[in-house]
Order: sequence, then structure tokens, then C-alpha cells
Amino acid sequence: MSLPNTGSIDFLGQALVLRSERQRLIASNIANADTPGYVARDFDFAQALREATAGGRDNSLGGPIAGDLVGDAGAGSPPRLNYALSAQTSLDNNTVDMDRERAAFADNALKFESTLRFIGSKVSDQLAAMKTQ
Repeated sequence: MSLPNTGSIDFLGQALVLRSERQRLIASNIANADTPGYVARDFDFAQALREATAGGRDNSLGGPIAGDLVGDAGAGSPPRLNYALSAQTSLDNNTVDMDRERAAFADNALKFESTLRFIGSKVSDQLAAMKTQ
């Protein structure tokens, strides 16, 4: 028996994987804030989610999405990592803006938490529906 309405849980699961990968990327930028010549990287979350949900790919948690982001040759193409433009030039050519990175880290963490809550709510709803049948 197939559970109804699992598409939204699949979508949220894909979003959760992308959020965790974005958090890892932002943390890497913060960790390299003092590395001379380091160029901050990020990706367009909305575009990556559109590509991940475009169809046909097995995007289960821990599946090809995370592998694509770190460069494994999986199904589909990985999200394009963008270089961050520096708001202020530095002598060591490092483009990490700590204010921007901290704000992006906090924003992404909040959205990660809300995605987890949405998944929990969907699972609770489905469990309640199964108990009444």
C-alpha cells in the first residue's frame, strides 16, 4: 500500500539535503576567512531545488543530491557554485565577508529548522491518518 501525498515529503527531503549542503559550504567560507586568496562560494538554492525536483532522479536523503554537490558523478548535473563578489577589497585577495556569511549561515539554519518541522508535521499527519483507517 502506497502512502498518499508523499510527494511533499520527498520535496521537503530534497530541500533538507540542499540546506545541509549549503550550510556546509557557508561554514567552509567562514573557516577560510583568514586564508589568503580564498574566494567565497555559494549556490542559488532555488535553482538547485528546481533542478533537483525536475524529475527522474532518485533524490532520497543522502542520495545523489549531496553527491552532486560535492562533485561525484551522479545522475544529473550539480548546482553551479558561484563566486561571491567582495564588497570591500582586501590586501590578501580573500573575498569572505564575515557579516554576509554570518547572516547567510543564520538564515539557512533557520530555514533548515523550519524544513525539519514541516517534515515532522507531514509525518505526524500521515501517522494520524493511518491510525484512523
